[in-house]
Amino acid sequence: MKYRLLSPGPTPVPERVLTAMANPIWHHRTPAFEATFQKCREGLQWLFQTQQEVLTLSCSGTGAFEAAYQSLLSPGDTVITVAGGKFGERWGNMAKAFGMNAVVVDCPWGEAISTDAVKAALDAHPDAKAVVCCASETSTGVRHPYEAIAALVKARPHTLMMVDAITALGVWDISPERDGIDVLVTGSQKALMLPPGLAFITLSDKAWAAADAAKNQRYYFDLKKERKNQKLNQTSYTPAVSLIEGLYESLKMMQEEGLPEMFARHARLAKATRAGVQALGLELFAKAPADSVTSVLQPATIKPDAVYKGLMQRANVTIAGGQDAVKGKIFRVAHLGYYDELDIITVLAATEIILRQEGYTAFTPGAGVGAASAILAEGFVKRERKATVGGAA
Repeated sequence: MKYRLLSPGPTPVPERVLTAMANPIWHHRTPAFEATFQKCREGLQWLFQTQQEVLTLSCSGTGAFEAAYQSLLSPGDTVITVAGGKFGERWGNMAKAFGMNAVVVDCPWGEAISTDAVKAALDAHPDAKAVVCCASETSTGVRHPYEAIAALVKARPHTLMMVDAITALGVWDISPERDGIDVLVTGSQKALMLPPGLAFITLSDKAWAAADAAKNQRYYFDLKKERKNQKLNQTSYTPAVSLIEGLYESLKMMQEEGLPEMFARHARLAKATRAGVQALGLELFAKAPADSVTSVLQPATIKPDAVYKGLMQRANVTIAGGQDAVKGKIFRVAHLGYYDELDIITVLAATEIILRQEGYTAFTPGAGVGAASAILAEGFVKRERKATVGGAA
């Protein structure tokens, strides 16, 4: 069977991007590389909807967060982190690793954090130097209220709002200046339609001021050094040249689609996926679902991970299973990046087959596909090509 990837990262890479990365490699200290990198910088500012520099780092999203911790904070600083999932927990563990006072604000997995709980933590720790929150908690499919939390932080001149948008940026409308975000991070292997290996980070003026006072040791992950070099269309150290070639092409594709259309597509795919699984009698795990990934409670009557493993072993479809506390209990279907309407139809049809093979028959065959199709039909329209990062389409 043809292999199909519907995980929340890595996500599929378009043929155009793969072709661009297969071109002969440039040396990174040449005018040719600098010209491409400048176009990428401009395209990233468009995607992030920011006037600030967007820095490109050769690492995963976790590396970009480490860069932020090293460049903006100091040992002993109080950092408030929103948990409620595996990645939210990671940012608290990272703060501890750097000798900071990690104040963890937790909530049950599958639920969004209470803004009041974060406010209580801020009131109890007025010296906090940062609040860290996932926009989209990938492990649970939850969308946290980062905008409301940012509004609480904005009035505190010495507290930074740091947002993990690794499975959110490019999926829905995020603008750091408008939303009050001081540090915004994403990764290449999500909505940007690239292989893993690049991370992107943008900082507010407030965050850059914090960098002047930060005392954490740093060398490779020195954001001030990176900003100085990247403004000259270079990187401090050897970049992932082929991935940057791919980034240039993926940004062109995103501009051809347009931000409003891209956000609408992701919302449509998410809505259809949720409708499809609910039509099968299944329950959504996330109480406040994100448009990046749909998490679904597996029927208790079938064996743990039956859907996730069944799709992988018998349909050659990779989605994602549950992690840690929900391992074996949920499955997650992604719809961010290079996905379209027919991808959702395919994964729902395959899920119906696997469920019936596993003995779950509490639905009419075709119910999931039918419910999704009514929503996905909105996307069957003529698509016009638009201007790209580099000029003409």
